[in-house]
Amino acid sequence: MGAGRDHPAGVALLPLPVSSPQNGGRRRALSWRPALLTATLLATPLVVSATATAQTESPGQTLKRVEQDLQSDKALQRQLDRQSQTLQKELDELRDRLVGLADQERAQEDELAHLEESLTALETQERSQAEKLEGERQQIAALLAALQRVARIPPEAALARPDGPVDTLRSALLLRDTVPALRARADALAQALTRLAETREALQAQRGRTYAARLTLIDRQKEIGQLVARREELSRQTEEERQQVAQRTARLTGQAADLRQLMERIEAERRAAAAAAAKRESERLEAERREAERRLAEQRAAEQKAAEQRLAEQKAAEQKAAEQRAAEQKLAEQRSSEQRARAEAETARAAPGPPAGERLPVGGRVTVRYGEADRYGATSRGVTIQARAGSTVVSPQAGTIVFAGPFRGYGQILIVEHSHGYHSLIAGFGRIDTAVGRRVATGEPIGLMPADGSPDLYFELRRHGQPINPQRGFGAPEGKGQG
Repeated sequence: MGAGRDHPAGVALLPLPVSSPQNGGRRRALSWRPALLTATLLATPLVVSATATAQTESPGQTLKRVEQDLQSDKALQRQLDRQSQTLQKELDELRDRLVGLADQERAQEDELAHLEESLTALETQERSQAEKLEGERQQIAALLAALQRVARIPPEAALARPDGPVDTLRSALLLRDTVPALRARADALAQALTRLAETREALQAQRGRTYAARLTLIDRQKEIGQLVARREELSRQTEEERQQVAQRTARLTGQAADLRQLMERIEAERRAAAAAAAKRESERLEAERREAERRLAEQRAAEQKAAEQRLAEQKAAEQKAAEQRAAEQKLAEQRSSEQRARAEAETARAAPGPPAGERLPVGGRVTVRYGEADRYGATSRGVTIQARAGSTVVSPQAGTIVFAGPFRGYGQILIVEHSHGYHSLIAGFGRIDTAVGRRVATGEPIGLMPADGSPDLYFELRRHGQPINPQRGFGAPEGKGQG
């Protein structure tokens, strides 16, 4: 099989390199694509050539040519299988990388939430200090204004005032005590202004860190989106190539079967003509042989009848003994089966459940826990998580996607089937990035939250059809009411 071999449909399969954008082109796989230009140029000559060849070739030659094409396609199928293994390895690496990036995004979201909380606290502190300083400033401004008015009165005018000497002395003493207190309050005000400046510097630095964390989170989400798109492209590419080769192989197999049937029919007619006379002779000899065998059979029948009568009596005795032994054995097996069932039941009760898993599908704050009343007043059979807009949703445990899409009032939902009888129901997606029948690993991205607001994600965990508390993980005991 070569890259330039023409197929009967006039399509040349050429190897085209496909490289992953994430690994810088280091991992490369050959992907076969139909060369449409070659098909257009060669379609008409190939049809004429195929018609002329069919008129000049014998059925045996045509069958040999079709079988050669079929062998070539089988070799192509084997090469595609090897390519599929290479692509599957790349898919596994992409899945591992997606899991790692999802963990990094979760950590980045937690850090951003912490920075935003700190930023809110610093802004509140800055407003409080500013309001307090404004009050101090107004009081000191009033005192300074009073002192300035007093300072503008000359001593002679103060002595000439109508107040008595005692009142004048009391005013002087009050002014003497006010000046040190005013100086102390001015010093305290300067210190408070220094603290306010420090708080504002810390607030500015915290804003810078928050902005950088948001940019890093956006970069993580973009990278995850690119890897998810690459994963879907690799899966679709492998499936399309397999379907093309399978269709061509099925077509060639049917053509070869038709040619074999034609050749077998011609050969059968030739053999029938050659064997007609021999058949008539053999029928005559067969008639004589049957007559001799009939006479011998009558003689043996009499002898066999006596032997069968003796054998029937012996079998009746043996059957009676066998029935008695079978009844005893059935009773013993029934007792053994009951003992084994009891032992298995005890072992099942003592056996531990599957390993516990503490991963939730998305990071955020749990607003409704298992067993609490939800916003409609009904008892929640799962947990509701308030997540960030556009956050990545991951699989809580490895399993297989059994449902993906809209369902009644739940919106976009996913149902993942895990081992040991567990099922996860996840609702509230903005976008789903997987499909029914896909295998997903623990922590593998499966979709995104809506891109605006503070969306809620509903996560329900069931075992053997019964809801259990998702926050207790996949090792929770069976039964209802695991609050």
